[in-house]
Amino acid sequence: MFLQFIYPLVRYFTPFNVFQYLSFRGAYAALTTLLICFLFGPRIIEAIRRLKIGQSVRDDGPETHLKKEGTPTMGGVLIILPVIFSMLLWQDLNNKKVWLTLGAFLAFGLIGFIDDYLKVSRRNSTGISARGKLIAQFAVALGISLILYFSEGEGITALYIPFFKNPVADLGVWWIPFAMLLLVGESNAVNLSDGLDGLAAGLLFLVFITLGVLTYLSGRADYSSYLGIPYITGAGELAVFCFAGAGACVGFLWFNFYPAEVFMGDVGSLSLGGVIATISLIIKKEILILIIGGVFVLEAASVIIQVLYYKLRKKRVFKMAPLHHHFELSGWVETKVVIRFWILGGLFAVIALSTLKIQ
Repeated sequence: MFLQFIYPLVRYFTPFNVFQYLSFRGAYAALTTLLICFLFGPRIIEAIRRLKIGQSVRDDGPETHLKKEGTPTMGGVLIILPVIFSMLLWQDLNNKKVWLTLGAFLAFGLIGFIDDYLKVSRRNSTGISARGKLIAQFAVALGISLILYFSEGEGITALYIPFFKNPVADLGVWWIPFAMLLLVGESNAVNLSDGLDGLAAGLLFLVFITLGVLTYLSGRADYSSYLGIPYITGAGELAVFCFAGAGACVGFLWFNFYPAEVFMGDVGSLSLGGVIATISLIIKKEILILIIGGVFVLEAASVIIQVLYYKLRKKRVFKMAPLHHHFELSGWVETKVVIRFWILGGLFAVIALSTLKIQ
């Protein structure tokens, strides 16, 4: 919206030409979301507190978490709203990929909002039933997958894996269920990781920065050709969204780090998990996103392993799942778990970016 107003003025004031550069708009999109979080964060948190929207804590979890009962939740709106505002300022709204990304962001966020609302209204940690949440997530995932399948051409079904320059397979129509599983899996993986103060927000910052670099490179014909990665028309514009998301995560982290003043809630974790999966599908990094968000994968895998092993052997592999709780119960203080998982997330991001040259 803002860009559509500024572009015609370049003929009268040439410095406005800087708004055409993705790097400039991406940087200021991040700064915009960061400042909005800093300025309005305390007011939003206070409003949530007045509405008595507090977190319900599992009574079977670590005892140190019991003191978090009643902490304001649904703080994901402190990420979603600044990102939307930043998009209106800095994004090219004529780009269809931008609208698809925004649609995925809001659709998964709506599912999380309803889930959080039910938890608050019922005063317990049970929101939408597991089946109901999965049905809603798969419905949104189906819509996103079909839009991409019918709008992006034959190249969308090619499967690329890290360290290989050429696609290893063409999934054809089977790409649709593959994409749906990735969308639902990634959104739930981020949701499972949102269990310690600052953990998910810090990891998401690293993921968004990495995706920002990848979208920028994928949207440049010269860079993508040099690196041997798929060139995706218009994908560069998503770098602005990614950097806006990174800025919002840092702004939210200001209030979410230990001891947290507000929790992200499902409205934040589901929307952010869904949108990073959507972006990875658009730029053909469906497998690489599993490395970029490697900590999320480990968290989800720990839950799957725990459940399956218990059903088969009636024993537990971990003291508690997801994985971050296992380390807490092993004697690590919460901040140590968070910072070490951030370090691990940074290593995964570096490995993912290294694949651009090692192929």
